[in-house]
Amino acid sequence: MKIAMVGSGYVGLVSGACFADFGHDVVCIDKDPAKIEKLREGVMPIYEPGLEGLVESNVNAGRLSFTTDLAEGIKGASAIFIAVGTPSRRGDGHADLSFVHAVAREVGENLANDAVVVTKSTVPVGTGDEVERILQDSGTSHRFSVVSNPEFLREGAAIGDFKRPDRIVIGSEDDFGREVMREVYRPLFLNESPILFVSRRSSELIKYAANAFLATKITFINEMADLCEKVGADVQDVSRGIGMDNRIGPKFLHAGPGYGGSCFPKDTLALLKTAEDYESPVRIVEAVVNVNDSRKRAMGRKVIEALGGQDAARGKKVALLGLTFKPNTDDMRDSPAIAVAQTLADAGVKIAAYDPEGMEQARPLLPEVEMCEDPYTAIKGADAIAIVTEWNVFRALDLQRIKELANAPVLVDLRNIYKPEDVRAAGFTYASIGRG
Repeated sequence: MKIAMVGSGYVGLVSGACFADFGHDVVCIDKDPAKIEKLREGVMPIYEPGLEGLVESNVNAGRLSFTTDLAEGIKGASAIFIAVGTPSRRGDGHADLSFVHAVAREVGENLANDAVVVTKSTVPVGTGDEVERILQDSGTSHRFSVVSNPEFLREGAAIGDFKRPDRIVIGSEDDFGREVMREVYRPLFLNESPILFVSRRSSELIKYAANAFLATKITFINEMADLCEKVGADVQDVSRGIGMDNRIGPKFLHAGPGYGGSCFPKDTLALLKTAEDYESPVRIVEAVVNVNDSRKRAMGRKVIEALGGQDAARGKKVALLGLTFKPNTDDMRDSPAIAVAQTLADAGVKIAAYDPEGMEQARPLLPEVEMCEDPYTAIKGADAIAIVTEWNVFRALDLQRIKELANAPVLVDLRNIYKPEDVRAAGFTYASIGRG
């Protein structure tokens, strides 16, 4: 089957490469000629473990190609995926659907055969209806069906998530759409991956509801961590204790500086706006958004406390280890490190930082931060070290070397990757999350 993937960003490129690896003939389409040229040269626009090799092998096999020409790219495709960005709209927080609508119009104007048009982008309820109207208004004479097929890919583990999914959600209003999508995902039938066929609107809401629930779990354990610090409990014990209940589960119960990334912040906000539009408020999600926003700067204040307070912190140096919102990605979108760094800078603190993959993306966002070639260069002369992202490279730092390099042996572990007794035994002042 030929598949066209419109949009060669994170979702489109990973999905396209994985579909090609299943044996489909895939064309990835993007308006950015520089991105397409780099992809043809084997240069990835994002960092995702395993993606470069996957793209290379499928390009060499002739199953994966790249183009800026949408009309040519969709010709003969049985499924045309829309995988363009839906960022938060400036001013009101609604998802900006202008890219989705523009692609739908161009597809309608150039549709040369019967096809299923699939929204892979995360879109609010009712977007599929509007895409269908746009295609109808284009005057195309070919049969089409509009389907919702949300993605559930974790950055840093996206290829495994795509090939071994918990579930595949397909929202369709007709048999044509359902049959084509069965064929698209037929290679996964061998893995017995569960496919859930629902209405288009249900499919659109499933994506937002899932992300909002996961964001709620993160925010809940973060508030429990604050309470643990007050009452003398250990949040890691609390997390394990409640996560062993199979009705709750252990995932997304790791206390830290708050959630970030390309999905949770914008999707929770978009869900709130949809709820407002339909006069059906989701107050739990409202609280989640507010608590998470305030938590990020609170983590910056936690580092300032470790420096001796607001007055003592001015003019001191902090080494930030980790800048991306999570490990194994170069994504800086809504990373907690941004708010932490801004809070420190506002207090007159000098900042040096190291991240294995995210410094190029971080530079324009954090111009006041000195980017260093390795963690020990950032730590040299620091009055405190703050671990913000739990990259593996930070899990076994040489504590004795740090003591020699730093002005003061102060470690603020915002991801709880060290045992307090080990760090304190090495002569450090140690602060972590929810462990007193």
